[in-house]
Amino acid sequence: MTTQKNCTAFSDSELQTFIDVRRQIHAAPELGAETPHTAELVAARLEQWGYHVHVGIGGHGLVGVLKKGQGSRCIGLRADMDALPMQEKNPFAHASKIAGRMHACGHDGHTAILLAAAYRLANSDFNGTLNLIFQPDEEGLCGAKAMIDDGLFQRFPCDAIFALHNMPGAPVGSVVVQAGPTMASSERVSLTIGGKGGHGAMPELAVDPVPVVASLINAIQTIKSRNLGPEEYAVISIGMLQAGSVYNIIPDEASMLISVRTDTPQTQQKINQRLEQIVRGHEQSFGVRIDLQITQLAPALINDPEEAQRVRASLAPLFEPGQIHHRGPKVMGTEDFAWMLGEVPGCYFMLGNGEGEFHGCSVHNPHYDFNDALIGLGAKCWIALVEGFLV
Repeated sequence: MTTQKNCTAFSDSELQTFIDVRRQIHAAPELGAETPHTAELVAARLEQWGYHVHVGIGGHGLVGVLKKGQGSRCIGLRADMDALPMQEKNPFAHASKIAGRMHACGHDGHTAILLAAAYRLANSDFNGTLNLIFQPDEEGLCGAKAMIDDGLFQRFPCDAIFALHNMPGAPVGSVVVQAGPTMASSERVSLTIGGKGGHGAMPELAVDPVPVVASLINAIQTIKSRNLGPEEYAVISIGMLQAGSVYNIIPDEASMLISVRTDTPQTQQKINQRLEQIVRGHEQSFGVRIDLQITQLAPALINDPEEAQRVRASLAPLFEPGQIHHRGPKVMGTEDFAWMLGEVPGCYFMLGNGEGEFHGCSVHNPHYDFNDALIGLGAKCWIALVEGFLV
């Protein structure tokens, strides 16, 4: 394999430094928007290497800025810092020391990768401005938007922005860089059906919301099978039902919470329109009132084709032939980096985390752990991309 400038392998001692950082973060996970200690750890290292560090962006978000030469181009690299509210079940020494919290998605590794790249890029000869964005609350799908709303791209303009994620089940040394729709949007749909309560022995005197729920379930499940074409990807999952408290009382109301995921705004709009039609039809048919609330948690993640091709070209010297894949398995999970891609063109790509029982373990699993073998490779990906962009 050939390499680009400054993409030589990290020494064993350098790699161990960032493995230790990753494991330190893993052992002390922080949730959601509350990542003060992780942010403090990141800021201290960036400042040590000469970055101008700006903290408190959208909460505990921070940006490390390094400008070199006279170039006007600006690039943004983003890593997420937050963990998940779940109990870790791994026996190793760096397992979470905090009950009910776990880095089960690899954000500890993403942070370590970007720090390793920052360390090497501090001594690189690129020409332009590097913005390293460390974001909280990706799991809650709120962190990216909070940073944007706090002026992220006004304060730190970027011509393009990039992020990566580990991919369990794919071999280390493989990468998926996909143009166009890549991950799904996420919407929370809330339905509250208002009827008229009464005695279970006298249903004719009540307006029972429970049969409405049953009918809504069947109708909503037909959206995917009867209103969308085979090329339109969507997942509609009814995750919560609530009605009544006693067996012999007809409740006043019932409620539902639904998750809707699509990979394009057009499919999302079609589903929302159909939900509205179904709900209003049920109001007429059953004589109930239905409150429909649709909340977009994050849009679909759509990679800019030109930036995806830039990533492939930059990474080509780092991977064996055939290991840079233009498409991966269809993923209907959601990533709030999509908010950033709605503001600035860019690309989100996936690095293989490994195969087998351990490193092939899915994210959001109590036995998952990030593969430390990705730290050096991921950092070299960032270095190659920056040095190719800021010339």
